[in-house]
Amino acid sequence: MSRLSDKYGNVRILIFVVFIWIGVCIAAYFTTTSTQFYIVAVVVGLVMGGIQSLSRSTYSKFLPQNISDTASFFSFYDVTEKLAIVGGLFSFGFIEEITGSMRNSTLVLGTFFVVGLLLLFSLLKAEKISKKNTDFSAS
Repeated sequence: MSRLSDKYGNVRILIFVVFIWIGVCIAAYFTTTSTQFYIVAVVVGLVMGGIQSLSRSTYSKFLPQNISDTASFFSFYDVTEKLAIVGGLFSFGFIEEITGSMRNSTLVLGTFFVVGLLLLFSLLKAEKISKKNTDFSAS
């Protein structure tokens, strides 16, 4: 993914990978055979590490450049990551308990990815505006 992010930018590749995750959630909803399960599992294995490292890299690119203590920012990142894990697992179990089906839980997780996708699109828009203002002030 690093080559793709070099060519297209981190945020665009994150958007692409989040689309894959939405597809994984939808595919998990419709999975009925062990072969389908293994195919979904392979896709998860291929994109999980990449999205984690790419999101951490993207986060570091948006940190203020004039600070000496970046550890506090990454501590915040780690805490929010852990909270997201707990929230995701809780919502998965809660929805499964209410509806009696893990399939519905996968759709709820998919909606979390849709929210993240909307946030990434807003970040992409802000990045374009920032770049335009920088290009304008440089001329």
